[in-house]
Amino acid sequence: MKIVCDSHIPFLKGVLEPYAHVVYLPGGSITSDDVRDADALVIRTRTRCDATLLQGSKVRFIATATIGFDHIDTAWCESNGIAWTNAPGCNSGSVRQYMASLLISMSHDLGFNFREKTLGVIGVGNVGSKVAQIAALLGFRILLCDPPRARREGPGGFCDLDSLISQSDIITCHVPLTFEGQDQTYHMFDAHLLKSMRPDQILINSSRGETVDCDALKEALRNRQIKAASLDVWENEPDIDIELMNLLYTATPHIAGYSLDGKANGTMMAVNTLGRYFDLPCQDWEVDDIPAPVQPLEFTIDAKDKTPHQVLEEAILHTYDIKQDDKRLRSDPRNFEQQRSDYPVRREFHAFTANISNDSSGRAAMFVREIGFNLNFK
Repeated sequence: MKIVCDSHIPFLKGVLEPYAHVVYLPGGSITSDDVRDADALVIRTRTRCDATLLQGSKVRFIATATIGFDHIDTAWCESNGIAWTNAPGCNSGSVRQYMASLLISMSHDLGFNFREKTLGVIGVGNVGSKVAQIAALLGFRILLCDPPRARREGPGGFCDLDSLISQSDIITCHVPLTFEGQDQTYHMFDAHLLKSMRPDQILINSSRGETVDCDALKEALRNRQIKAASLDVWENEPDIDIELMNLLYTATPHIAGYSLDGKANGTMMAVNTLGRYFDLPCQDWEVDDIPAPVQPLEFTIDAKDKTPHQVLEEAILHTYDIKQDDKRLRSDPRNFEQQRSDYPVRREFHAFTANISNDSSGRAAMFVREIGFNLNFK
């Protein structure tokens, strides 16, 4: 049995070798010659799995260690007897952490109070629902737009896109990339929709680059049709639009979901599903040793003279400061892919223990615990 794997998938090397001949290659460089005699692929978004790559191959199974799967031509694979799987929700906690750091930074730099703002969340799946939860905890009023869920579950709790755009101060996208049908998300934010927005509104995209027409966004920012925008995903990655980057509030190299915990989850889900498909003894394999980040995993916050929300913000920023990723990309935007490959260790909230002192009401501890921190009390 032969398995071709993306060489940048963490924690994978050595796991499948007892059961197969494993070949590791850069995801963007995998060719039809590489996979012709392969039984399975374990990939990420940089490998386009379609007829060009797979026609005439022995491939029977594809596992992508990512939430997204628009890099897989699923219809072609299914019609040609190739099973595939993604890793839904694997990095949702990481995107939640990214968004929390971004919203806190925005409130400090752009001068607004969460409790006076409405956040519109477009796409309320594994990621969007967690973003909505932490934003509500920070104090935002929340609006949710998810037409497929609204059709399945009923309209209660959801609004349509036009209502969300008109009523939100900040709009964040957490949708899959689709090119047709009533739920098409390709260029959802085109010139027409951007022109309908107000000069005090902010747009965030950490889903798929093509959800936003980046040329139209550039014009909207130049003409001050909207107040600000932040992008983690881009059209034409890794060759991003430098002029657009310079107009953004924050610019990051597609790393919102790049916590090491999220990567470990994606690898585990890919390996487990591959094991079940081929009946291998790795169906329950887990990553058992995730490295620590630079910052201490245990830290102390003195809650004296601080509101519970201020304590929560301090705890979040201890784990991750988006400004560091923004600074790295701006200093070397042509090194987009290398920044992804060499991304520093980032751990999610549950890896940290917060020591909360002088929290007489206990509310600060309640907020910090609610988003997953371990707690000690001083």
